[in-house]
Amino acid sequence: MNNNNPKIHIIGAGISGLIAAQTLEKNGFSSTILELTNSVGGRVKTDIIEGYQLDHGFQVLLTSYPAAKRFLDFKALELQEFLPGATIFNSGKSQTIGDPLRDLSLLFPTVFSSIIPLMDKIKILKLNLILKKKRIADIFAEKEISTLDYLKNFGFSEQTISQFFKPFFSGIFLETKLETSSRMFEFVYKMFGSGNAALPKAGIQAIPDQLAQNLKTTKILFNTKVSSVEDGEITLENGEVLESDFTIIATDAKHLISDLKQENVKWKSCFTLYFETEKRVLEKPIIGLLPKENSLINNIFYNTSLETSKNGGKELLCITVVDNQNLKGNELIEKVKIELKNYFNIDVLRLIKMYEIPKALPDLKNIKYSLDLAETQYSKQIYLAGDILVNGSLNAAMLSGESATLAVIENIKSNLKA
Repeated sequence: MNNNNPKIHIIGAGISGLIAAQTLEKNGFSSTILELTNSVGGRVKTDIIEGYQLDHGFQVLLTSYPAAKRFLDFKALELQEFLPGATIFNSGKSQTIGDPLRDLSLLFPTVFSSIIPLMDKIKILKLNLILKKKRIADIFAEKEISTLDYLKNFGFSEQTISQFFKPFFSGIFLETKLETSSRMFEFVYKMFGSGNAALPKAGIQAIPDQLAQNLKTTKILFNTKVSSVEDGEITLENGEVLESDFTIIATDAKHLISDLKQENVKWKSCFTLYFETEKRVLEKPIIGLLPKENSLINNIFYNTSLETSKNGGKELLCITVVDNQNLKGNELIEKVKIELKNYFNIDVLRLIKMYEIPKALPDLKNIKYSLDLAETQYSKQIYLAGDILVNGSLNAAMLSGESATLAVIENIKSNLKA
């Protein structure tokens, strides 16, 4: 091994892998990324279809993510911000609620909304203040309970939980029972309260694209499938063996390391459907929620309510289905159309595309904020990264990529001293 110029490989050009490569470059090292697909981004991707920008799933960037502030150039991304609230559709009517402290236009609709009882509005303000002051480290040191139990323990009424918290956070956590860790709820709620939800003007893939474009000495090999990893070598599917002094696996390592003592990652899935419509029922850039038991639709959003780089000419409506009730294909599409008409009075012109996303978010217990350097090291020469090791967020993906790389650099430096 040449400690001054070691051969470093990163498996996966998702957010974690790109951050790993960037961190190596900042510390004077180069690497080669081996990527299975033909583009960067991993689960963070955008397609251009018939002139429309279609993200793989309804994804947003929370501008208060600490890691995002460090690693991304928000100005260059031309972030388009959502209104800090939601419009709730129920019984043929809609009411908008939100944070009037961050957008004054939400003051009167929130104050006079009948969806949330007055006592719960006070509790929401109390929760905002508590989490604004609470340190992230303290959030992730708390005992884990389910988000649902957390909300009940805080004293929120069943009405507020079912009408707002369930539909809103089901769309974020991609599960309908709010079984997700209370740590994740507090973290995400804090991030929403201290920043904005936003999308790059060119779609969510502008984030990994920016990270990739900033790399100077990193080589990315696309359409390269890795079959196994051992200390010192990487075997590709075509039989080629690559020498590797250090390997950072920035993807699910279970199928790459034969004796990895790690449980199989469970995944949350969803369907995202994009429809073309003639007009919008939500004029402003705000999410629409459907708090109805046994409905397919969880939330709706008009991508064209934000400024986008590409526009197919009409309105683009994004639908998220968390619980597909065992429906797929045309049966799912037709039922979604019926719900759009019945609950939102929306007539669609046509379906642009439907995405079935079986691995949308890792389903994790005992979640952490980040990894200690030692936790990323699997063996002398193999290191692990990815949000699947921490928590399902863009922030976690970035931090884990950085931690694994700093552990590699620490190892290199200790070898130089030896």
